[in-house]
Amino acid sequence: MLAFAPLTFAATPAPKADIKHVVLISIDGLHAFDLSRFIKTHPQSTLAQLAKQGVEYRQTFTPAPADSFPGLMALTTGGTPGQTGIYYDVTYDRALSPAGSACKTLGTTVAFDEKMDKPGINGGNPVINPALLPLDPRRDCAPVYPHQYLKVNTIFNVVRDAGGYTAWTDKHPVYEIVNGPDGHGVDDLYTPEIGEDAEGNLTTGMDKITASITRTEHYDAGKMAAVINEMNGLTHDGKQKAPIPTLTGLNLQAVNVGQKTAGYLTADGQPSAGLAGAIAHCDAQIGLLVATLAKQHLTQSTLIIVAAKHGNGPIAPNSTRRIDKNTLIDVINTAAPDAIAQITVDRGALLWLHHPEDLSKIVTALAHNRKKLGIQTILSGQKLDAHFGVSVHDPRVPDLMIKTAPGVIYVKPGDKKLAEHGGWRNNDRHVALLIANPDLPHQGITVNTPVTTTQVAPTILSLLGINPAALQAVAQSHIKPLPMLSAHY
Repeated sequence: MLAFAPLTFAATPAPKADIKHVVLISIDGLHAFDLSRFIKTHPQSTLAQLAKQGVEYRQTFTPAPADSFPGLMALTTGGTPGQTGIYYDVTYDRALSPAGSACKTLGTTVAFDEKMDKPGINGGNPVINPALLPLDPRRDCAPVYPHQYLKVNTIFNVVRDAGGYTAWTDKHPVYEIVNGPDGHGVDDLYTPEIGEDAEGNLTTGMDKITASITRTEHYDAGKMAAVINEMNGLTHDGKQKAPIPTLTGLNLQAVNVGQKTAGYLTADGQPSAGLAGAIAHCDAQIGLLVATLAKQHLTQSTLIIVAAKHGNGPIAPNSTRRIDKNTLIDVINTAAPDAIAQITVDRGALLWLHHPEDLSKIVTALAHNRKKLGIQTILSGQKLDAHFGVSVHDPRVPDLMIKTAPGVIYVKPGDKKLAEHGGWRNNDRHVALLIANPDLPHQGITVNTPVTTTQVAPTILSLLGINPAALQAVAQSHIKPLPMLSAHY
């Protein structure tokens, strides 16, 4: 049984908006309460105006663990980590081989992050370095690109197969994963590298984008400029004419950085000045998009979706408990030396082992050190497989998963970040979702029935007049489009 069982809904009979274009915007980190508070305190803002012509879903949850990679896959495939095979950005696959190994060994870390980059041609944006990719013994030891690692198709595949034109903008070259298994989902892909996470090391990382809210806002503005070019009938760089995308979008990172570096003033989510400014900057960027749509006479035919791949937590000031990840690793190594094949930590932990027989010793050691390590729950074996809805034969499912106590973050030595994502708590998973178009049948309303971000993908297809069952994950789970939108299916 999955950790969160989404409700399913029948489409509401009502007049249908004539949607020809969809812009999907992920404001990474934006909680449901962040959006509601901003709309209330900024009634003239772009987000407030969009809310007047749309539906705000105040009980929206991501799958867990709530990380960027599985979070984006939820939005664009309709699938959970167990369906997509994407448990995190850095995972382990027992059926693949390490880069450069000539497939002489099985089992490898799969790190789809900024470390996969190599410089682009003529100093251009970095691209994936194929020499660093894992290898697949089942395909003549060929390298495995992110899109090949994904087990199900994406909305970009489906829209393009239906004759649409697609585009997407995101933060790392590895986000070419949205191309889907056939590798051809996105016509115009733009992935300017944001670089490493530097929010917790502001002294040594001052030259990094994510060490500064202002630099991240500038980075976000460049990505929004690319989407605006697309809605003006150009390629993302503005250099060539192109069809106006049937489906496009981007992620914005300033709120994520603001939450980690400036944080909140109160436990109920009053933002600090830095975080408030980041939210306002995102609103202004969306305002530029809305103005472009109006100029191009695309307002009536374009659906705007404001969502989030994940949240961040904790919220309450001075409630963060940072635990050196090496403390966790030491406990595991003491119980079972050299047992760790891969450990991925943030606001929780995923552990893959070289030898499954070491599992019971490690579980016992972790339980004995529960308080020191900030552990609330340990899942392993059949309980963990049931959580993800997979079989014991899944070569990617972790051997063990740690749900941390409130406020706990596993960090690198010296890391001072205020918040993080990647876990199972509501602060990680309870995110913003606003869907707007001036011709939607229900406008200016809020929905308090629980929904999940996996329902966004079938909603997009349905409002474009495409059967959501064309998504493989949706066909498996029968997840329905979001309520109150008069979907076509």
